[in-house]
Amino acid sequence: MMVNKRNNWSIVADILTMIVSLLWVAPLFFAVLISVRPSSDPLSVGNIFFGRSITLENYQRALELAPWEWHYLTSVLVVIGVLIVQIITITMAGYAFARMKFFGRNILLFILLIQLMIPSGVLVVQNLTTMRQLDLFDTRWALMIPYWASAFGVLLMRQTFREIPPELEEAARIDGANLLQILRFVYIPLSIPTYIAFSLVSISARWNEFLWAAMVTRTAEVRPVTTGLSQLFSATEAGTNYGQLMAGTLLVVAPLVILFIFFQRRFIESFASSGLK
Repeated sequence: MMVNKRNNWSIVADILTMIVSLLWVAPLFFAVLISVRPSSDPLSVGNIFFGRSITLENYQRALELAPWEWHYLTSVLVVIGVLIVQIITITMAGYAFARMKFFGRNILLFILLIQLMIPSGVLVVQNLTTMRQLDLFDTRWALMIPYWASAFGVLLMRQTFREIPPELEEAARIDGANLLQILRFVYIPLSIPTYIAFSLVSISARWNEFLWAAMVTRTAEVRPVTTGLSQLFSATEAGTNYGQLMAGTLLVVAPLVILFIFFQRRFIESFASSGLK
């Protein structure tokens, strides 16, 4: 009886999972259908999803209205630049909070926890003022510098490093290893799943960043892909062309969707083994 009961609950769980999955996929499916609907077909023609034909004109117009090659280049550079520096900072800070004993460690850790509760939009004005004072306004550096440190990443690495047996570090020190060698050969190899999990979060967050990019940049050559959507919207003020907007949206989210499709198993395994709850 217990086996049958558990199987029944498993079936219910599977059904609920399928329903939730369909709800999550529905907006993407809707965007694809609207993007290939002719802009000349009103919603009263055919049905809300399909028009009289399927066309790629919306993609063509979206590509013409915004310099996507520059937007993609900027987004890739920003994502890579931020991630590289973040890996360095969260590794050093995570080790310091996990293994080092120094005055004020708990206070600094408490400040990090408070920072996690502060919305990033609250700091936009202060960060914008800082970028102007550094003469970095309207540059790719301005898009990267505010995100070079990550409180979430530091706390994540601290928890991961604390789970590594300290005896491994002691054995490395006996063999004459310095701090950088200990990090390279002991802590970092044992924390690869955590680094992958954090990297996926960082890439997704920086790729989808819009508010900060819209405020700190003006020229199209240094703006990321998310700002391309605003150009599509401003180009259709007389009447919103949802086909173009959906085409532009798919151009923005396509790299992340493709990345997840190819690395979904690694994505799930990384979060499961990194201790993220």
